[in-house]
Amino acid sequence: MEPLSARGLPRLSWIDTLYSNFNYNTDGYEGDGAEDGKSQDGSETLPYIDESPTMSPQLCAPQGPDRETVSPTPPESLLSGRDIEKGLEMKKLVLSGFLASEEIYINQLEALLLPMRPLKATATSSQPVLTIQQIETIFYKIQDIFEIHKEFYDALLPNIQQWDEKVTVGHLFQKLASRLGVYKAFVDNYKVALETVEKCSQANSQFQKISENLKVKGPKDSKDCLTTVSLEALLYKPIDRVTRSTLVLHDLLKHTPKDHPDFPLLQDALRISQNFLSSINEEIDPRRTAVTTPKGEARQLVKDGFLVEVSESSRKLRHVFLFTDLLLCAKMKKTAVGRNQQYECKWYIPLADLTFQTLDDSDSCPSIQVLPEHEIEEMKIKISVLKSDIQKEKKAPKGQSRVERLRKKMNEQESWLLLHSPTIPFRILNKHGKSYLFLLSSDYERSEWRESIQKLQKKDPQPCVLSSVELQVLTSSCFKLRTVHNIPVTSNKDDEETPGLYGFLHVIVHSAKGFKESANLYCTLEVDSYGYFVSKAKTRVFRDTIEPQWNEEFEIELEGSQYLRILCYEKCYDKSMLNKDDNEIVDKIMGKGQVQLDPQTVQSKNWHMDVIEMNGIKVEFSMKFTSRDLSLKRTPSKKQSGVFGVKINVVTKRERSKVPYIVRQCIEEVEKRGIDEVGIYRISGVATDIQSLKTAFDTNTKDILVMLSDMDINAIAGTLKLYFRELPEPLLTDRLHPAFMEGIALSDPAAKENCMMHLLRSLPDPNLMTFLILLEHLKRVAEKEPINKMSLHNLATVFGPTLLRPSESESTKGHHITSASDIWSHDVMAQVQVLLYYLQHPPISFAELKRNTLYFSTDV
Repeated sequence: MEPLSARGLPRLSWIDTLYSNFNYNTDGYEGDGAEDGKSQDGSETLPYIDESPTMSPQLCAPQGPDRETVSPTPPESLLSGRDIEKGLEMKKLVLSGFLASEEIYINQLEALLLPMRPLKATATSSQPVLTIQQIETIFYKIQDIFEIHKEFYDALLPNIQQWDEKVTVGHLFQKLASRLGVYKAFVDNYKVALETVEKCSQANSQFQKISENLKVKGPKDSKDCLTTVSLEALLYKPIDRVTRSTLVLHDLLKHTPKDHPDFPLLQDALRISQNFLSSINEEIDPRRTAVTTPKGEARQLVKDGFLVEVSESSRKLRHVFLFTDLLLCAKMKKTAVGRNQQYECKWYIPLADLTFQTLDDSDSCPSIQVLPEHEIEEMKIKISVLKSDIQKEKKAPKGQSRVERLRKKMNEQESWLLLHSPTIPFRILNKHGKSYLFLLSSDYERSEWRESIQKLQKKDPQPCVLSSVELQVLTSSCFKLRTVHNIPVTSNKDDEETPGLYGFLHVIVHSAKGFKESANLYCTLEVDSYGYFVSKAKTRVFRDTIEPQWNEEFEIELEGSQYLRILCYEKCYDKSMLNKDDNEIVDKIMGKGQVQLDPQTVQSKNWHMDVIEMNGIKVEFSMKFTSRDLSLKRTPSKKQSGVFGVKINVVTKRERSKVPYIVRQCIEEVEKRGIDEVGIYRISGVATDIQSLKTAFDTNTKDILVMLSDMDINAIAGTLKLYFRELPEPLLTDRLHPAFMEGIALSDPAAKENCMMHLLRSLPDPNLMTFLILLEHLKRVAEKEPINKMSLHNLATVFGPTLLRPSESESTKGHHITSASDIWSHDVMAQVQVLLYYLQHPPISFAELKRNTLYFSTDV
């Protein structure tokens, strides 16, 4: 039995490798210039295949207990009256989108065939470009595939043009599936065809020119008549198409009632397609690994922990041991089953020779590899899904064996996150040798390691050199001496341990005492999430004081968090001290501390006051917690005036505007002076500032523009988020919410495009105009990602639930959510994906949408 993916589709090894290098869209032209998958150290890696392209696991095709494919069935709600009709309308949308992409595919095949005929004609002449054998190898089976799809297209088109609920198309898909043997022959020849193209291009400049400049016609109604595509990219299209057709069959079955005559036909077509896909699996060469081994040393263990080291420009997870006279960096060795784990020393530095690199030396350090933020966010989403799945399987009979598999997968994904998320540099130097670079997630850990080392160095440790035998003995002892046994991921925790809090933590940072000298002081707040700590908020800088009085309130989102950390800094205003590296924090830590977020204490409705003591400094703060299910409630305003909690059409009618004034003003101010702000829309604004802005907008204060220009930019960003959060129904409406959830779950890009644009057209004008203006604004914010660290994915995570979360009455219909983390795993993820889809889409014009320009539009 072939391995199956999350959709119940067979996993294609080398085809998946190809697939991962080509992003298909409705145009199907993104294959050009894709690079081969390489790891950061340049070695070959297995491609990371996204097993759930819709990121909406609850909408994926289910699997049986033994991972056998279970044909998807429509939800129960689609089995009567209006719901059946709605399902069939979705089916038409899927078919319309697929037909549009079929036309593009046929155009691509035509473009492939175009040079074949003249090349054949010259093959027998005195100056052949290619031999007959080379032509037959490169264009093998293309003519047959073209004829199959032209016939299929011509038969499907009238069915959609004369659509009614009794129309059947399953027989056409059956016929298409039954002719997949032609694709098998194409696939078997594919590698040879590519090699032949490459060899012929190198040997013949005329052919190279032809192969790099093939012209593909666009759809009938498109503005761009011709697109230039390479021969190599076009030869990939048939491989893409087999997988695409199978995804579409999943979508069609999802929206076809069981008793419809099409259902068994589509099921049969899907079975044939899946059997075909499982027959073309092939092994990939195993990954290559490189190992280097220097020397090492030891004494009494003071501190140890897992850190990420940048070695040879790639990230490596290391177990670092701080002994009384040296620092040892080790890696866990792979051992045979049943044997104790062992460490291998990578390097060591005697504390007598260890220094921390100054900023002047930073140029000689290796560059820091940072992954795009959206990849980190996507992995968090996958881990959330797995957590939710594990909880469900625990309750299911005979679910234990699947729980272990899910735990193993979650451990792999959490370990990946632990390796790729840290960005704060911790550089150490051997005075007589080389420097080393670790990456940490928090300035808190960096400070702890630095302080521990400096404390030992004050005892004047003696220089030491270990023989290879001594080093071996010391490294072997690390296994027994270690205090941190497992990498800090949740999959390593016992089931009895608290899962942490999901929701919003409200924190007021009041004041601090205990400073000996006047300074410019501020605090940052961190919470743990997915095994590491993330900075969530920052107070204002209180200037020239020994007793700062901040009294600032923040709202911090928690994702399974168990600890709150507060760090107190002295602000550095000396520009000559500032480092080029964005991740380097040059401000001096005055103190740091953490408190456990005890659910019993925190979850009371009242504020809980506490004090953190740090190096003789006391920081006073209060906190209270709101669970996610309570914090996500929409409560309509009972007042007639104002803008918060009032329907958007009421506000725009009153203002005689197309977009509410509050939205326009906040966007304008953020673009004027907040677009370069690190963490804009993610870092919390001060709650009291947000409340004063809310009151000003509600009462239409004349001084609003002056207030905006004086206000902290994070408070303005927070006011905009609050406005959308407090709308009595989401900006994208309660009525369309289920359709957005279904649309984003479609696997075929053309069907998804058709459906998602159709849904936008269905929005009321004020909602649509406001959404499009916000969309373009968020895209402009993401353009500054290198400076503000806010990617499209970050922004979708912040705004998705705010714009789509249904109102109370809608969200409770048919939902039996067992925990707050379930709400995150399902509804919120799909909402993030909907917004991300539109953010990644080319510009959407209100006028063009209303002109109904999509090639295959439908009236739902």
